[in-house]
Amino acid sequence: MDQHIYEVGLIWKSDRMGEMSSPDLDKMIEVATPPQFPGGMEGIWSPEHLFTSAILSCFMTTFLAISENSKLEFEAFSCKAFGKLEKPEGNI
Repeated sequence: MDQHIYEVGLIWKSDRMGEMSSPDLDKMIEVATPPQFPGGMEGIWSPEHLFTSAILSCFMTTFLAISENSKLEFEAFSCKAFGKLEKPEGNI
């Protein structure tokens, strides 16, 4: 398989918020600690949102590639994902 490199950068802006960018993309994304953590911020993408989104977008693009290769016609596609972060009792 060929090697693919995806460059991203992150600049801290203030408090618990930063801005992600890539030289390959036009839009930047604000990221922050989620509101469930000390100093967290509401309404801004968190690493937990991005991780869950990466899995979901991988699922969609895989479905689209398999559909195209299989000549499967479809009229719509939608899906949801839930990411769960927890600290089990007794763990540090």
